Amino acid sequence: MEWVLLGAVVLLLLYLVVTYNGLVTLRQRVSQAFGDVDVQLKQRHDLIPNLVETVKGYAGHERGTLEAVVQARNAAMTAQGPAQQAASEQALGGAIGRLLALSEAYPDLKANTNFQQLQTELSSVENKLAASRRFLNNATAEYNAGIEALPASLFARSLGFQPRPFFDLGETERKTLDAPPAVKF
Repeated sequence: MEWVLLGAVVLLLLYLVVTYNGLVTLRQRVSQAFGDVDVQLKQRHDLIPNLVETVKGYAGHERGTLEAVVQARNAAMTAQGPAQQAASEQALGGAIGRLLALSEAYPDLKANTNFQQLQTELSSVENKLAASRRFLNNATAEYNAGIEALPASLFARSLGFQPRPFFDLGETERKTLDAPPAVKF
């Protein structure tokens, strides 16, 4: 009888250790995914000054648009935490969109090879950023489900496992991503 009880206690402890280690792995995956998003955001932020300077050369009197982009970039660079970062990045995305729309009004700007290269680089970074956000949100969903599922939910919070927020794009950017691409000839 004592061996059965001892065996049950050992199995329970083994199960708790395996479950705890699984939760730690999920939490690390979320942290890594957030780091990947952060890298893509830094690359995006680094491209913006060059883009603003290029546009300034052709559309210098569009001062309000240029200043809005710079202010949005500065706010995005100082944002803390996923929720604040997501909100500031949403505002920055809108400002960049208005900046890129200026190329329609300025054919010389649109034809400028530097502007085209920066636009291509920005598009590449945006695609990588979207993939990183999807990975982060997937890792966050797995982690949150892991700490909320039984039996882990009985001890996860007391061991410091707290739910993580998703990197929400916001309704405007989500509609933009869901829309089919426009083809112009």
